[in-house]
Amino acid sequence: MNAYRKAALKRVAQAAEEAERSSGWYNCWILFRREIKRFMIILGQSVLSPVVTTTLYFLVFGYSLGSQLREMGGLSYMDFLAPGLVMMAVINNSFINSSFSFYLTKVHGSVVDILVAPLSNLQIMAAYAAASLVRGLLTGGIIWLIAALFGAQTLYDPGLAIGVMVLVSLAFSLFGLATAVVSKEFEHVNFIPSFVILPFTFLGGVFYSVKLLPEPWAEVALYNPFLYMVNGIRYGMTGASDVSLASSLLVSGAFFLIAFATAWALLASGKNLRD
Repeated sequence: MNAYRKAALKRVAQAAEEAERSSGWYNCWILFRREIKRFMIILGQSVLSPVVTTTLYFLVFGYSLGSQLREMGGLSYMDFLAPGLVMMAVINNSFINSSFSFYLTKVHGSVVDILVAPLSNLQIMAAYAAASLVRGLLTGGIIWLIAALFGAQTLYDPGLAIGVMVLVSLAFSLFGLATAVVSKEFEHVNFIPSFVILPFTFLGGVFYSVKLLPEPWAEVALYNPFLYMVNGIRYGMTGASDVSLASSLLVSGAFFLIAFATAWALLASGKNLRD
């Protein structure tokens, strides 16, 4: 009797395991692991390269320019600079990870495997966004540590700073996914980091306080969403900000919702995916 009971329990366990493996969320987990493995294989390019570049920013701007400015926005220039560089790294790496990875699946034709797999649009988005979040936080965290080694005091509210990093990273991960869906050429994907993200982050108060800008440019700067993201993490790391924390969270949250809705709609439409 016990043998029959054990055999029955074994069959139930096997059926439960097979059901789990056939579920979309299990496949989402597999896709997430694949994306993590992909950027870990090229760790030197995906993480080490932006860390080295940002370290040069600390050396050139933090020491050279910082020794002349002394203070910016009520902070030492190194303290002021560190949050902006962390956020810039989070934005760039989150966008690049999802956009280039998904675009390459279109180039190689493997996007068909993702589309025919038992994965909903939400699960595809979750896998790519989560993997990009890991890369964004890993790179941003290393740069945060480097900033501390350079003497930056950035532990005012670490929980808030990490929360802002997560929100912005997810937003740009989904923005990158949406960009990859509509892109037909490699240049289309590369256009966003080169001609949108880079200039908007530079003009978003990474290296200077927007309060130093003359009118009407100080007013114009308030329409740059990157300004609110940079100052959101700056408040969490230093307690200082050019804009209110509420407005930083509101703009960052709105950008996330727009990116989420756009990525969802494009995946559902099958645009440039099933052609």
